Amino acid sequence: MVPSPGLDSWWWRFIENYVYRVPEPPPRTRTTPMQVICVGPPRSGTESLQQALLALGYDYTYHGWDIMFETPHRMPTWARLCRKKWYGAADGEADLTAVDFDAVLGHAAAVTDAAASVFAAELIAAYPEAKVVLNTRADLDEWYRSVDKTIVGVNDSWVFWLTGLFNREAFWAWHVAERLMWALLFRAPDGNMATAIRRNGKWIYREHCNMIRGLVPKDRLLEWNVGDGWEPLCKFLDKPVPDMDFPHANAMGTGWKQREDQVTKLWVGKAFRNMAVIFGTIVGIGAVCYKYL
Repeated sequence: MVPSPGLDSWWWRFIENYVYRVPEPPPRTRTTPMQVICVGPPRSGTESLQQALLALGYDYTYHGWDIMFETPHRMPTWARLCRKKWYGAADGEADLTAVDFDAVLGHAAAVTDAAASVFAAELIAAYPEAKVVLNTRADLDEWYRSVDKTIVGVNDSWVFWLTGLFNREAFWAWHVAERLMWALLFRAPDGNMATAIRRNGKWIYREHCNMIRGLVPKDRLLEWNVGDGWEPLCKFLDKPVPDMDFPHANAMGTGWKQREDQVTKLWVGKAFRNMAVIFGTIVGIGAVCYKYL
């Protein structure tokens, strides 16, 4: 995709505040303690872990998909949190606190995927009583192939990019995930997320995991992958092992495809209708001008 201008520039603020402005719901307040923060990188069993935590009674467990699909969504707030993390605040107070996160996660007892991995250090500091799960993939090369086929695949899709031009919700989903979260986590200040992941993905994965190990005391941290199943997770969280198979969600061939279908149903059709209306209007105005000029 075409590299973005500086993401903290007046250009992007104008786009966010005027061109694709959306009504924002009031900020949430904390209604339940934050108990579990799952900070593993994307495509590390994050949705399986969400389903497992829900089964263990952690209502609500917030996932990266919720950033895009909850109603009403809070994507502009997430964009502001990203900007504060990556670029700092105008008053020099760049630290993100529980107050910042409660505005979007106040209803959540646990969090995983995008929000947790991108803001791992800040969440760990904001909620010092929460336990931390470092969810990983057993095979780094397998993780890389998964990320390349899914997250990078979306970034390479002209359909989703075009949808973001002609639908406000799709714009915000692309903007937050593809420009402000994953792109900058994988060191792409120019916005070229696909190139950054292909170039930097593996060493950033290792660096991220080492950062977590350095931040969190051992008695507060569990290193875990989906293959470990229920036992170590339940022991760490002091929960009984459920009488059910461990959930396996969001696999490349099933769960991820369902999410792509959800995006198509919600946004793609509306975007192409909007595009048709806009181009139809332009053609109509052109025809009138041609006739009378």
